[in-house]
Amino acid sequence: MTAFRQPGLADLVATLDVERVDDEHFVATQLDNPHHHIVGGHIAGQALMAASRTAPDRVPHSMHVYYVRAGDARRPVDLHVDVARDGGTLSTRQVTARQDGEILLEVLSSFSAEVDAPEYQQPLPEVPEPDSLPPVQDQLADYADELDGYWVQPHPFEQRYIDPHPRAALELGESSPRIRLWWKPAQAVPADAALHSALLTYLSGTKMVETAVAMRRGTPASAFNALIDHALWFQRPVDLSDWVLSDQFSPSGVAGRGLATSTMYNRAGQLVCVATQELYFGRGKGRERR
Repeated sequence: MTAFRQPGLADLVATLDVERVDDEHFVATQLDNPHHHIVGGHIAGQALMAASRTAPDRVPHSMHVYYVRAGDARRPVDLHVDVARDGGTLSTRQVTARQDGEILLEVLSSFSAEVDAPEYQQPLPEVPEPDSLPPVQDQLADYADELDGYWVQPHPFEQRYIDPHPRAALELGESSPRIRLWWKPAQAVPADAALHSALLTYLSGTKMVETAVAMRRGTPASAFNALIDHALWFQRPVDLSDWVLSDQFSPSGVAGRGLATSTMYNRAGQLVCVATQELYFGRGKGRERR
C-alpha cells in the first residue's frame, strides 16, 4: 500500500487561490495523491473561493455541496459560478465543477453583508487548553512505523486531540461517536476571510470522517469512504491565526452511509461554524463506486 502524503500548507493555500478566467469561469488546480482521487473538502473549498470572488465585500454564511462523481486529481477542474441573486443583505451563488464536461459537484453558497442584530449561541464546552495537549504526532508516536509513517507525517494543520484519535481508539478498544480536537494552520496564512473559510471547509471535509470511521472500528487510512454531501453554516468569520476547537460527533450510520457533524469554536469561545456531512462506505471491503 502506498501511503497518502498530506499536502504542504503552502500548496494547499496556492491551489485554493483559483485562477479566474472571466467573470464567472475559474480553473482549479488539484493536489494529486496515490489514488488520483480529488479530495472532497479541497474542491469544495475551491468552489467557495470562486463564489467568494464574485461577491466582494460580503462573507460566506452557508454552503451546501453535493458530490456527484469522483474526478482525476492529476488534471484541473473548471468551476462555473452562476450569480443567482444579489439582495440588500444576502447574495446567492451556484457553482458547478466539471472535468471533461462531466459534473463533479454542485454547490449553493450564500454570502451576507454585516447586520447589527442580537446574538446568542451555545457555550464553548469545557475542554483543556490546546497548549496543555501534545501534538498529534506525539499522541500517535507508538504507530510511527505503520503505513510508511502515515500517522506522524507533517500535516498542513497542527492538531491536538482531546479524545483518542481513531488509530489510538482502535488500540484501546474504544468506539466513541465523539472526537474533540484543537486545530490551526501549521504556519501563518494570509489575512483573507474567504481563504480562512475555505481552509475550514477543507479541514471539515477531511477530519469529520473520523467520527463515523471510528464507530465502524476503523481508521481513515483503512476504510474506503467517499463524501456524498457536505453543508456548512459559517456563524462568523473564522480567524485562523489562533486555535479552533472542532467538537465532532457521528449520530448515525445506516445503509452503507455515515453521518457526521462538527461544531467549531474560536479560542475566545465564539461559535464560528456548524458543519454536517454524509459519507458513503460502500457495500463491503475495497474501493467501490457510489
